[in-house]
Amino acid sequence: SRHFSSDGSIQKVGIVGMGLMGHGIAQMAAEKFQVVAFDANADALKKGNTAIQKSLEKVWSKKLKDDPEAESKVAANVNERMSRISLASGVEDLADCDIIVEAIIENLDIKRDFYKTLGEVCKPDTILASNTSSFPINELAVASGRPEQVVGLHFFNPVQLMKLVEVIQTDSTDAKVFEASFQFAKDLNREPVKCKDTPGFIVNRLLVPYLTQAMELLDRGEASKEDIDTAMRLGAGHPMGPLTLADYVGHDTILAIVQGWRKLYPDNPDFKEPECLKKLVAEGKLGRKTGEGFYKWDGAKKL
Repeated sequence: SRHFSSDGSIQKVGIVGMGLMGHGIAQMAAEKFQVVAFDANADALKKGNTAIQKSLEKVWSKKLKDDPEAESKVAANVNERMSRISLASGVEDLADCDIIVEAIIENLDIKRDFYKTLGEVCKPDTILASNTSSFPINELAVASGRPEQVVGLHFFNPVQLMKLVEVIQTDSTDAKVFEASFQFAKDLNREPVKCKDTPGFIVNRLLVPYLTQAMELLDRGEASKEDIDTAMRLGAGHPMGPLTLADYVGHDTILAIVQGWRKLYPDNPDFKEPECLKKLVAEGKLGRKTGEGFYKWDGAKKL
């Protein structure tokens, strides 16, 4: 197995959590790096690996659709990338990775415990990077026992299509570690932006309060959902209105972020939980993924 090269560049990448985000990041990483994928749930690990294979088949079939030898070339390209991914049976298989991207469940206690384990298992210069969208990176950095080696690498869903990565620096992050992480995002053909360890980083810090403000406007009966969405599409040039976008994001996700922020920053008036949001989540109307939120959905089509 290849290790950190003499120039300190990244060669071997660990991915932890093979759900939607994790397997997307693993797929991107396998373009250039050796990847060790791990999920505590063996079934999720297998499913994530299969999802990568199917996604790669789709990508390469599209790229080579006019090639007379498409079938064999697609298989060769898919196999080449899949051969760079090995499935770990335990955390100890991540020990010699140069960087580990963590994309496990958004639960702070579970994450803290996991970072403590990573801090004990991994070689001293392994960079630990969290894909969290809602927790302070510093909490995980402290738990790891090696805070200078910890950064945030926040990817966006779907990873294969969204070019942005927020690279998060805590007060403890070593400058070289930050630079290597920023370069790693570029090596994945993403567009990285730098941000301090602040609630929601850049995108969610601006986006989530915007979505909840739209919901509060609706709660107060000041405009209909259709008019709120039309107004922001035509008046602000947004591709979709905030309530349609909230249906895309998922109401459980939005509520979890706002509740997490409120717990940490109870006095910040931006972090409110709108009544209509709590009601939708309680009723299991989580947006597009359940077929209903503010609107009714048939797959990706708004009814």
